[in-house]
Amino acid sequence: EWGLLFERFLNPERVSMPDFDIDFCKFRRDEVIEYVQNKYGKDNVAQIITFGELKSRAVIRDTGRVLEMPYTQVDKIAKLIPYDQAKPLSIEKALREVKELDLEKKNDVQVEKLLNLSQKLEGLYRHASTHASGVVIGDRKISDLVPLYYDPKSEMPITQFNMEWVEKAGLVKFDFLGLQNLTLISNTIKEINKKIKFNISSIPISDFKTFEMLSKGDSLGVFQLESPGMRDILIKLKPEKIEEIVAIVSLYRPGPMENIPSYISRKNGQQEIEYLHPKLEPILKETYGILIYQEQVQLAAQILSGYSLGSADILRRAMGKKKKSEMDAQREKFVFGALNNNISKDKANFIFDQMSAFAGYGFNKSHAAGYALIAYQTAWLKCHYPNEFFAAIMSLETNDSEKLSSFIREIKTKNITLSLPNINETFSDYRVSSSNDDKNFNIIFSLSCVKNVGIGAIKDLVMEREKNGLFYSLEDFAKRIPNSLLNKRVLENLIKSGALDCLNIDRSELINSIDNILSFADMSKRENISNQSSLFQIEEQNNLKIRINNTAKWSLTEKLQEEFSVLGFYISAHPLDSFGLNFEKFGIFTSINYQDNIKNSNSTKKCKFIGIVTRVQFRNSKNGKKF
Repeated sequence: EWGLLFERFLNPERVSMPDFDIDFCKFRRDEVIEYVQNKYGKDNVAQIITFGELKSRAVIRDTGRVLEMPYTQVDKIAKLIPYDQAKPLSIEKALREVKELDLEKKNDVQVEKLLNLSQKLEGLYRHASTHASGVVIGDRKISDLVPLYYDPKSEMPITQFNMEWVEKAGLVKFDFLGLQNLTLISNTIKEINKKIKFNISSIPISDFKTFEMLSKGDSLGVFQLESPGMRDILIKLKPEKIEEIVAIVSLYRPGPMENIPSYISRKNGQQEIEYLHPKLEPILKETYGILIYQEQVQLAAQILSGYSLGSADILRRAMGKKKKSEMDAQREKFVFGALNNNISKDKANFIFDQMSAFAGYGFNKSHAAGYALIAYQTAWLKCHYPNEFFAAIMSLETNDSEKLSSFIREIKTKNITLSLPNINETFSDYRVSSSNDDKNFNIIFSLSCVKNVGIGAIKDLVMEREKNGLFYSLEDFAKRIPNSLLNKRVLENLIKSGALDCLNIDRSELINSIDNILSFADMSKRENISNQSSLFQIEEQNNLKIRINNTAKWSLTEKLQEEFSVLGFYISAHPLDSFGLNFEKFGIFTSINYQDNIKNSNSTKKCKFIGIVTRVQFRNSKNGKKF
């Protein structure tokens, strides 16, 4: 039903072994490797080596260290080379493009020596390490087939041959990848299963509400669809079926991206659908006449020139590699087959050229369909179980304050309520509220977002609370506080986050009395250890109070600044809330409703926003200048 070809994966005519790229829940990847070891034998399974290369910046830093040059000087030289992870700039090219770097070389003999030596070393291997996901499986001991390398950090053997060479040695290569979105789906399902029995495989594949949500660009947190560019495409496309998600996942890459406007126009009936040949309509109808998938190239060769799907896969690979000798042989075969199918030589050559131009960036539909299915499942869960979805995704992104801030803004627009940090309510992860009290929170906040408070410490706190009840006073909390939280920085951050507000003492007073709180907690713990208190001493201890130092209360701005400093976002309120009444007066849009305002505005497409500068970054431009 998806139009996927087994021959795209494996066929008798294929020369080389296929790659297996498989995604698993990121926390269960080790289980998969363990399973493979048990099934095929520990000696028959190995990870793959990878070599760290001395790129331009790294080689300058390493060479500078050996030359015993000052670190600040070497670092300054290295940073003059523009950073591009996808295509790192060589030192030679940087000297031509960055004037400041060339001047440093000409004006300083030591820098000239540094750069000359670095250029000689550039590109060499710096160190060996283990590939993040690569695993090979053999039909016998791996050591009988390739030499092995020992990495003290890994319990598994590692091949001395890298990805390219283990394949040539005849081993099957697997990529076992940990994908966070599969963990997200799994965790959301666990939350749903607390209420009802639920199976993700049983959801309808053409749910109107889900596609309606995506058509509004409401895809924050949805796998593959959450970038601003992708959200803009969803609004224009208004997807109605999963095949359109498969297509967009495939097109949203450099190269094929130029076909997106045409795809959207054809889908929405604004542009006529054209086919390279009438016989190709059955395979190109799904994508409105546009070649998107590698599988479509195979099927086109089968329909027009009588290729088998196996030999069509070899044609596809030849087109992708663009080797002239292979291409000439394939062109001759393609044209000959087309002539036998009553297609003219000129038309056959034209179609071959079009397919060849496309094949360089054509996408594997099996890959796209798998990813689109995960995208659809995450979108469906967000649409139908938003509380469980946001609790799961916020737990996974607990260390990314910017993402958490985005999620908190979005759940407010969906009228989902989030509790504030609270030692008497919160856990180490975000949870869907199961309480029936008057507070009616949908999601319970996680204390793990508070800086310097570790997961272990929070679990200790929750265990104490569940074992001996809620903390009813500051003294009760100080007596029962776990040792893992008995730290000035940790306690300060908990207070600033508002987690101790439930004890009914102002945050500024708690901060000002923190030494008294820690002394009281320390004394209580020592008393408990000595266990020598008399009956009268116990009564006396129960009546002891922590001395709270009177201090001026924080203003709302100060309170929110302190909250932001330990959470990375505002939660109890926002500094701009007090200006809310003036937004309309001054024609200021909110980011949530600006799109509607722009659509309804007949005069101008300019809009005013209000915001707060929270961080300033300094970067280097391509010519090395700071901005």
